[in-house]
Amino acid sequence: MIDLQPLAILREIDRTGSLTLAAEQLNLTQSAVSHAIRRFEERHGVRLWEREGHKLRLTLAGDYLLALAMRVLPQLEHGATVLEDYARGRRGAIRVGMECHPCQDWLMRVVDPFLATWPDVELDVTTAFQFGGLAALLSHEIDILVTPDPIERPGVEYKAVFDYELVLAVADDHPFARKRRIEPEDMAGEVLITYPVPRERLDIYTRFLAPAHALPRRHRTVETTDLMLRLVASGRAVSATPDWLLRGAKGVKGVRLGQGIAKSIHLGRRAGHSADYLEGFLHLAATIRS
Repeated sequence: MIDLQPLAILREIDRTGSLTLAAEQLNLTQSAVSHAIRRFEERHGVRLWEREGHKLRLTLAGDYLLALAMRVLPQLEHGATVLEDYARGRRGAIRVGMECHPCQDWLMRVVDPFLATWPDVELDVTTAFQFGGLAALLSHEIDILVTPDPIERPGVEYKAVFDYELVLAVADDHPFARKRRIEPEDMAGEVLITYPVPRERLDIYTRFLAPAHALPRRHRTVETTDLMLRLVASGRAVSATPDWLLRGAKGVKGVRLGQGIAKSIHLGRRAGHSADYLEGFLHLAATIRS
């Protein structure tokens, strides 16, 4: 049986970058941390790290144990929270992970009626994943994944909740605003602004620009939808944006990208993971459109 303390130590060292800081976070002395690791190494006949000056370098065994800690500890911590909820008379909890940056407003319209209907269920929303949304779902860090790009995996089920079209957001007085659609080569002189997502996961690249071997003049990223639309309205940039996000936006117009890029928002969950409140959340989400 693997002790949990070495897992917690390795995770804190990875988080803080320091054995000393890790010990502080765990309310242990540095000597106690070193002793716990040494005891684990002797028991299992492996080395978990090696020193390189003042730094620690994980061995293969250490890398494996760290990956195990990232999968196992969140589940155990969540399990403790669930048991506390049960002890207090609560029904349970749902952890929602977001891979859809502009979906925050839509999700909030799901959250309010859900909380009213299920007052004894806790709800948490996160966009911070250690290894990505799908990995977080499979490792039990989250219970539901909101994503526009479902990746099929054994043990994961997806439900489409609403469809939309990805369009190019431009200022009302931009030359593109007079077009019915634009082609990839039209982007050569434009500054493209997107959320901070890898290009291989941006549809405007994978489904529009890359097949035509085209690129914008410049690509920059921003964190928030509000800033993105303000920059577009000012004429400083254009942005690939869900059409529903532009409804009511001032100074901005959506133009079709080529023949159109159809998309859907999906909710993913682990197969077989069911509870009445989880089913309630999924049903409610499917009734609230963008």
